[in-house]
Amino acid sequence: MKISGSIPFSINTVAFICVCFLGFQLSPAQQINTDSLLIKAYESLKEKKYELAFKQAHLGKKISPDYLDFQLLIGRIHQITSQQDSARLYFKKVLAKNTAYEEAFLYLINLELKTENYEPAEILINDAITIHPKNQTFPLKKLHVYQLKEDVNKEREYLEELTLMYPKNASLTQRLFWLNSRFNSNRIGVQYRLTNFDRSGVGPWHLGTIQYIGERPWGSFLGRVNYTQRRSNDSFLIDGVQLEGQSYFFTGDKSYANVSIGYSEDLVFPKWRLGATYFQALPMGWEMDLGMRYTYVVQNDIPAATLGVGKYFGSYWMHFRSFFQQQKKNIYPAFTLTSRYYYHTRFDYINSILGYGTSPDERILLGDLNQRIELDSYRVGLGYYRQFGKHFLIGVQGVYNYQEYSKNKWQNEYETFLMIHYRL
Repeated sequence: MKISGSIPFSINTVAFICVCFLGFQLSPAQQINTDSLLIKAYESLKEKKYELAFKQAHLGKKISPDYLDFQLLIGRIHQITSQQDSARLYFKKVLAKNTAYEEAFLYLINLELKTENYEPAEILINDAITIHPKNQTFPLKKLHVYQLKEDVNKEREYLEELTLMYPKNASLTQRLFWLNSRFNSNRIGVQYRLTNFDRSGVGPWHLGTIQYIGERPWGSFLGRVNYTQRRSNDSFLIDGVQLEGQSYFFTGDKSYANVSIGYSEDLVFPKWRLGATYFQALPMGWEMDLGMRYTYVVQNDIPAATLGVGKYFGSYWMHFRSFFQQQKKNIYPAFTLTSRYYYHTRFDYINSILGYGTSPDERILLGDLNQRIELDSYRVGLGYYRQFGKHFLIGVQGVYNYQEYSKNKWQNEYETFLMIHYRL
């Protein structure tokens, strides 16, 4: 009796234990299956098998309704297949349940931007920035909203914030400098260059400039009047006046060009000086330029080709330009490396120069270009430029040039440059 009564009890106990064991094992096995299903669905999406991916995602959603990755995937499939309303619905469902899904924010923002719903997009972006402050994608999306709306004022203001937040982002720095040059601005100023020589009986040379610069949304224009005087043995030697005009104008969203002309009747300057350069902005803060120069001095035609490359490194900007000048069928190269560190606005920077050879962009030497381009020279310079208040721009720069003045004979040249501009 006791034995037969104990047998049913043992069977029930064993059955209960088995059911409990299987119950505990069911959930992990199901989780593994849904994870595998999610992976397969994403693989189908990657292979552009949208119908299969859609079925797999819906099956996963049915098995695990709270597994939001399936709902996110369904929204993504709708978005790719141009079913924007359905995609919007699923993305909003995901975010309503869990705002930790950064992808849902990003997909929905891109959807609103594509359909030109800029106000909802900006609201979403602000929410995403608040919830995910370490994600740099969302501030850049906000900048993109202003660009799509062509709201240059807001874009410029927001860029000033972003460059402080991300000082190493070269593309932001490049874009801010680009926009700053497109606002109405007027400046008048004076510049002065003094060049001294360590060779007896030569110098000093003086070059003074009065100039006006106007910046407009389409570009800028500049006018200069240059006066130079050269002395020898403390006595007057020669002087002259030169007139110059120059303009930068935008040729596209990421390109611009420069043209310039100079004229003088005095021998100390070239009679004609012409120039043109095309600039193209590239990704990651890079820029390339290609141009030409023409100088007519002392009945000599000196054409030149230029090729340059520039790069923003956060607050740093570097530019290397090469010149290839022709005179009497010979080619004479010259190279200039310019570096700047911007510490506040585009008018506040430290400037450095390294150069070899004499180029047609060195104004004080242009009257001697036909003599100097075939001779060697090595140049180094350092400058400091700063904006004071809202109106005054001040600059000072020194340049040392180790110059070959005739074959195998050298002299030291010391140039001091001073500048003061007033912003109207």
